[in-house]
Amino acid sequence: MLNTRSNDDDLHERIAACVREVARTIGGRLTETATALHLELAQSIPDLRGDPMILELLRASTESNVETFLHLTQHSLEVTDVTAPAAATAYAQRLAQRGTSIVALTRAYRFGQRRILDVAFTEIPRQERDPKVAYGAMRLMHDIAFSYVERVAEQVIEAYDAERERWLANRNRVRETMLATLLNDADVDIADAEAALGYRLTGRHLGVIVWDDAGGNTTTALRRLESAVSRVADSIGGIGQPLFMPQDGSVGWAWIPCATSASDVDVSEIRSKAIIDKGVRVALGTPRASAAGFRETHWEAVRAQAVANLAASSADDVTTFAEPGVRAASLLVGDVPAARSMVTSVLGDLAADDKTAAVLRETLLCFLSEGGSFQAVGRKLYIHRNTVKYRIDNAVAVRGRPVDDDRFNLEFALLACRWLGPSVLSSGQNRA
Repeated sequence: MLNTRSNDDDLHERIAACVREVARTIGGRLTETATALHLELAQSIPDLRGDPMILELLRASTESNVETFLHLTQHSLEVTDVTAPAAATAYAQRLAQRGTSIVALTRAYRFGQRRILDVAFTEIPRQERDPKVAYGAMRLMHDIAFSYVERVAEQVIEAYDAERERWLANRNRVRETMLATLLNDADVDIADAEAALGYRLTGRHLGVIVWDDAGGNTTTALRRLESAVSRVADSIGGIGQPLFMPQDGSVGWAWIPCATSASDVDVSEIRSKAIIDKGVRVALGTPRASAAGFRETHWEAVRAQAVANLAASSADDVTTFAEPGVRAASLLVGDVPAARSMVTSVLGDLAADDKTAAVLRETLLCFLSEGGSFQAVGRKLYIHRNTVKYRIDNAVAVRGRPVDDDRFNLEFALLACRWLGPSVLSSGQNRA
């Protein structure tokens, strides 16, 4: 029994001695081993490539990790006492600043672990003829390497995450400050603004505002909003990556780069192709050029959003400033009681909030926009011209005044009803 224990102790000591000697031998070739690993990492993981400075940081990180691992192994130190080398931490932080995926960093550590073990497993049989000792040394070296990579990778990933969060927060502050400066029409250097925003200002832009009607305030909600912007960009043939700037968890501002010939957007195309998620609302400006246009199209989208918000459930999922009547309706948003009073005085009982009055209003508005042609209205609304005439007569009767009486305000009031909905209508019970 004692002899067996003694033999086991002797085997364990020989295994540990073999591992220490192999680590010392590889350490004697540290520069050669680390350089070969550095070159292989840069070739095998594309995300780790970069300019000379980033490659030098990768080299320093690789060499310091190999040196620390070999020192740990040669002197039989506890892995729990190991701290990630400063060069490795600095490299992780620089990757975070550049937006390199954390997956690439973790792959590098696993790749390095495998290659160092390859070197060790080649060296062990050269130094140890006893297969039991050699096998045990390989297992021990594997366990140490695994524990080392697990501990150090955890530390550098923490450094990466902290730096990424700090970097993004700082970058977002710079972007937000620059955006506010640009939108307030302050004097700004275009090159500096483009660098801060990561967006070209010299072309044409379509201002977009997206929001979650349910008031969602989560990362998932923001992803839905950004996805909606991408779909709008695809549906209008956007020519570059949109600029998306979250305002909070449920509202986002965006700009879509447009073709230089774009002067308007086809809302029907957006509604048929964009497939906006349920609960997500979109407001659009009109395509505008240059930095001045960047501002103008945004404020148009803001006014279109105000119209959509006031209309609430009666508004479409997509509201654009270019649609007939939205511009006029946006002028009324600031004083809803005055708008309601105007609508009631001009339309009378035709301002009732019921389906019958809504049909009559829509037909009358179409009649005015089509120059009083029954036939043109019939084609547009897909109804017979006699039905058009019947509705117009009915609308005149309900209003109590002929079409030509105060025609400008009549059309203005009808547009207000279309775009602002119940907020400017009166109760159907007041209708005669």
